[in-house]
Amino acid sequence: MLKGIDPLLTGDLLKVLDDMGHSDHIVIADANFPAHRTNDVVIEVPGIDVVRMTRAVCSVLTLDDDHPPVLMESTMTPRPTVQDELLGAAGVTDCTMVDRWLYYDLTREAVAVISTGEFRLWANITLYKGLPYSQKS
Repeated sequence: MLKGIDPLLTGDLLKVLDDMGHSDHIVIADANFPAHRTNDVVIEVPGIDVVRMTRAVCSVLTLDDDHPPVLMESTMTPRPTVQDELLGAAGVTDCTMVDRWLYYDLTREAVAVISTGEFRLWANITLYKGLPYSQKS
């Protein structure tokens, strides 16, 4: 275990996150999501909820300013509270909503899917890696 690193971030997961380039994306998915059908690289964390996992990932991953997180459109009004919790865990308020089938297509291009044990529906978030330093001089 590394000091100062969330214990949910295993060596394999840290390597995936570190190997990502600027604007590469990763999906953190609920237990209902077809992770193995939509991506070849799936990291299973069955006992962890999606909000906790998002918070852990965002503790080491700088998000891309040009690509806000993506959530799956539920057509519910208001949107499911878990989606607001996900954005809070990511430390953002802005997001892009896409329909379910486009979300699956987006997941096929992701670096990996982190498949959690979350049972709530619509509890998926796509995060884009930003630069770890400021571009402003």
